[in-house]
Amino acid sequence: MNTPDDAVTSRWTDRLHGLIGTPPTTGNRVTVLKNGDEIFPAMLDAIRSAEHTVDFVTFVYWQGEIAVEFADALSEAAERGCKVRVLLDALGARKISDGIVDEMREAGCDVRWFRPLFDGAVPKLSEANRRTHRKILVCDGAVGFCGGVGIAEEWTGDARNEHEWRDTHLEVRGPAVAGLLTAFLDNWADQYDDGFDPRNEIEIDFSEAGETTCFVVRGSAETGASDVWRLLMTLVSLAEKDLRIATAYFNPDEHMMRELEAAVGRGVVVTLLVPGDHADKRFIQIAGEQSYQRLLDAGIDIRAYEVSMMHAKVITVDGIVATVGSTNFNQRSMQHDEEANVVIVDPEVVSILNEHLDEDIENSTELDPSRWADRSIPQKVAEKVSTVVERWL
Repeated sequence: MNTPDDAVTSRWTDRLHGLIGTPPTTGNRVTVLKNGDEIFPAMLDAIRSAEHTVDFVTFVYWQGEIAVEFADALSEAAERGCKVRVLLDALGARKISDGIVDEMREAGCDVRWFRPLFDGAVPKLSEANRRTHRKILVCDGAVGFCGGVGIAEEWTGDARNEHEWRDTHLEVRGPAVAGLLTAFLDNWADQYDDGFDPRNEIEIDFSEAGETTCFVVRGSAETGASDVWRLLMTLVSLAEKDLRIATAYFNPDEHMMRELEAAVGRGVVVTLLVPGDHADKRFIQIAGEQSYQRLLDAGIDIRAYEVSMMHAKVITVDGIVATVGSTNFNQRSMQHDEEANVVIVDPEVVSILNEHLDEDIENSTELDPSRWADRSIPQKVAEKVSTVVERWL
């Protein structure tokens, strides 16, 4: 027997399908993973349990014990006969040690670079701005991970202090894993002629694993707005009661600014959660701050997270729909980078995300409109300067 909740989720599913153009999958099981203490063990366990394939793409692969631990797990998977493919963004993962790359390759992992910055000694300037920001792991075509976490010491721990970043990842089982694998293959095949042979790809297990409806939305770094821009625009535009946005980097375009204002105008409670004093990229933070006064005046509740770097990319709408992935609420994610997000239509899963956001809001400072208006002249000048390059941030 259908319930009112079933009718609402069905309506949301139909609207999202029609507006973002990506078909939904049903029968998924989605587990919300909060911070490194939950995220890394789940990912490592999936790699260590893999029997056939491990496919991994990431923007960030830096330093620390966790970087070594992942390299060891990937190497061990290759040594026991798994086909292991690792795709590293040539810009974002440039801090990885040569020793880690060598270890994985010697063990049999196929490690490649996404859009290298140089062709020999010649810079490839046309490639420099078009990066993959996706963070996807798929094992045996049966379990997939997607979210904001990078492989680096900064993400370890449980966001207890400024050295432990706050982030969210999803573990997905069920038919939606196919969408995550496609997002990996999309980037892999983009770079290498030998990177994709349909005859060699593992067969996805499409059997139902749960009851959650999901969409997997990919953003591509081409000219103009991408599918993830349309996704975020759709979520903001369809919100009726409550809209929560957590993002590491905030710098929306004018269209998105107007939609945020319109949401408040129709009675939606809009909360924006952004990094506070522990932001890792101050200039990018300033670029977003130039829009704060306008949003505060419109009635949007802006909160600055104060425990550590807020790196999660989470949006929840009306307690029914949410998206988690690599996409920030900025122009770089929406117009330039390769991104991947999972959209969830499931009040139970969304309630977990909202509980986490409640905790984050408690650990945040509310921006006061009048006090923000009195910010320093150097701050205001820096904001104006940032507008020159804001489209690229």
